Amino acid sequence: MQGPLEGIKVLDLAIARAGPTAVRLLADWGAEVVKVEPPRTGSGRSATGGRRGPDEQNLHRNKQSVAINLKTEQGQALFHELAAQSDIIVENFRSDVKFRLRVDYETIKGINPRIIYASISGFGQDGPYAKRPGVDQIMQGMSGLMSITGEPGGGPMRVGVAISDTSAGMFLGQGILLALLHRERTGEGQWVHTSLLEAMLCKLDFQGARYTMSGEVAGQQGNDHPTQVPMGTYEAEDGHVNIAAFGEVMWRRFCDALDAKDLFNNPEYPTAKDRIQKNDRLKVDMTNVTRQFSVAELVDRLNTEGVPCGPINTIGQAFEDEQVKFLRVAKPADHPTLGEINLIRSPINLSAFPQPDRFDNAAPDTGQDTRRTLASFGIDNDRIEALLAEEVVGE
Repeated sequence: MQGPLEGIKVLDLAIARAGPTAVRLLADWGAEVVKVEPPRTGSGRSATGGRRGPDEQNLHRNKQSVAINLKTEQGQALFHELAAQSDIIVENFRSDVKFRLRVDYETIKGINPRIIYASISGFGQDGPYAKRPGVDQIMQGMSGLMSITGEPGGGPMRVGVAISDTSAGMFLGQGILLALLHRERTGEGQWVHTSLLEAMLCKLDFQGARYTMSGEVAGQQGNDHPTQVPMGTYEAEDGHVNIAAFGEVMWRRFCDALDAKDLFNNPEYPTAKDRIQKNDRLKVDMTNVTRQFSVAELVDRLNTEGVPCGPINTIGQAFEDEQVKFLRVAKPADHPTLGEINLIRSPINLSAFPQPDRFDNAAPDTGQDTRRTLASFGIDNDRIEALLAEEVVGE
C-alpha cells in the first residue's frame, strides 16, 4: 500500500494494547513498521492472546516481525543499528527496563537525533505513581469514568471496551504525527509521550470540565444523557431503541411522528426545562408510547421526521448492518496459515488515499520476517546467519 506515511520507518517495541494501537495507525497509512519482539518461548501468549487470535491479528496487521534478544549486548547493538536508520520508535516499557535494555530516549537520541521516540505508560513518565503498573480497568476506576457509568445507585461499572488503552493509543498516534510535522519543518526529533491516566481524564470531556470550572461532580445517568432531555433508551414492542428528542423542534417532531398528541399537550411538559426537571416521569410516559411500535417502526418513523433513533444492536448485528457493510469497515487480509481473515479497517478516510480493498498482510508470527527485514537494513546474509546461530535473533 502507498499512503501518506510511505517511506517512514517505525520500530515497534510496544506490547499489550495501547502502544500497538498507536503503531497500527502508522502501519495502516503506509509506514514501514517493524515489530521488534523477543524470540519465541513457551506458548507465545500475551496479554492480548496468541498471535494468531483475533485480537493480535487486528492489532498487528500490516507489520513485519523481527525477533531480537535485547537482553544481550549484541541484540542491543543490532537494535541501535536499526534505530539509526529509522524515523519513529514506539515503546511502553517501565523506565528501569528501558535503561537496562539501552533503548531509552537519550541513548537513541545520541544515535539518531532525528528520531521521534514515542512512549506510553499507565500514569506518566514521572510523578508519585510513575512506577506503578497500570492497566485499562485500573484507569477506568481512577479517572472517575466508572463512577459515571451504569445506573444510578448501581455501583461503579466499567465501560465494555478497553477505552483507556485505545484512547491513549490514539492520542499517542496523534502526537507522533504532530512530531513528524515539526520535524519536517525543523529537522528535529523529539520525545512524545502520554499515559492511560491522561487519556482518560481528557476523555471525561464536559464532565471533567464541569469539575475543573465549577467543582460539579457528575454522577451516574444510566442510559440517559446527562444534559439533553429526552435522550436515552426506550422500550419498543420487540426490543429497545435509543432516541434523541431534546429541544422544542425535535420534541414536536417526536410526538408528531408517533401520533402522540396527548403527550405533546401534557401540561406536565410544556417546555424543555420542564422535561429536564421531570425526566423520570417523562420517560415512563414516553415508554407508554414507544411500546406501541416495533423497533423497525420507531427507527423508520422517527428518522424520517429528523429525530435520531437507532436500535440496540449486538456486535454481530452491528457488523451485518447495511450501512456498516456499505462502509466496508471489515476487510480481508491473507494469512499463510489461517487463510483469508477479516479485520477492522482504520476509520479515517482520506480523499487522496482511498481505502485499499485489502490489508497488505495479516499480523506476522514472531520473527517471521527477521531475515528479510534485517537484509532491508543493509545487514548481509553471513551476519544474519551468525546472529541466528548465536541466538541474538530468532525466526
